[in-house]
Amino acid sequence: MDVTKGAIMTPMTKTQVYLQQEDLVALHEIAKRTRRPVAGLIREAIRQVWLRPATKGPVGLWDGQPRTTSTDHDIIYDQP
Repeated sequence: MDVTKGAIMTPMTKTQVYLQQEDLVALHEIAKRTRRPVAGLIREAIRQVWLRPATKGPVGLWDGQPRTTSTDHDIIYDQP
């Protein structure tokens, strides 16, 4: 019986990462809580922070403080 039937193999290269003890402990706790491998969490973080794709479509930029919170987004329709 073929145990890899239907599995997709992704080529990867092994590397080493040096972490502070408290960071490694926290990472293992997250891995246990989310039932994900530590290596997968590290790969995801690298993709999200450093390798994220360029933004597509319109982007809204503003400065200053927001006037309302996201939970009050319909308040602009309450005033005449």
